[in-house]
Amino acid sequence: MKNYENLSSFSKDELIRLIEIYSKNWLAMDGVWFQSVERRDGMDAAMYHDAEAWRRFTVIEAKRIKEFLGLPERAGLEGLAKALRLRFYANLNEDELTIEGDRLVYTMVKCRVQTARGRKGMPFHPCRPVGCIEYAGFARTIDDRISCRCLSCYPEVTDEGCCCKWEFALEDVEEA
Repeated sequence: MKNYENLSSFSKDELIRLIEIYSKNWLAMDGVWFQSVERRDGMDAAMYHDAEAWRRFTVIEAKRIKEFLGLPERAGLEGLAKALRLRFYANLNEDELTIEGDRLVYTMVKCRVQTARGRKGMPFHPCRPVGCIEYAGFARTIDDRISCRCLSCYPEVTDEGCCCKWEFALEDVEEA
């Protein structure tokens, strides 16, 4: 039996629950390998490997979502907004998204990673450097005219009302 045949036996609600389980499993795996490196080699080594993994994964994820949505090559901020809503962890965290003119602000109100680390008595994940790689790479894959700027992210928190906040701008780029 092919897997899609097995999946077709589930109801829509069951499939939505399964997506949530898959998302939690993916995030758990991301955390497990990171914490393994962190325990053995320290935070700097874990952050290095995290950055390298996200540098590649974010492009893969964005390309697949872009294809799934049928977005054009330069999907603009509206395309980025649609794609951000379909990221693997999007249904696990609480976020807000606003577009004003040539700017999109993406706010992670509640982050499952930081919540879990706090619950375990661990220091917060210093995600700003990796977040810059992750969000910029994701946005550029959706549309090469989009730039990304961190507004607030641990350890450089400027907005205590959220876990992190990112600004995406649609830049004017001359056609080649």
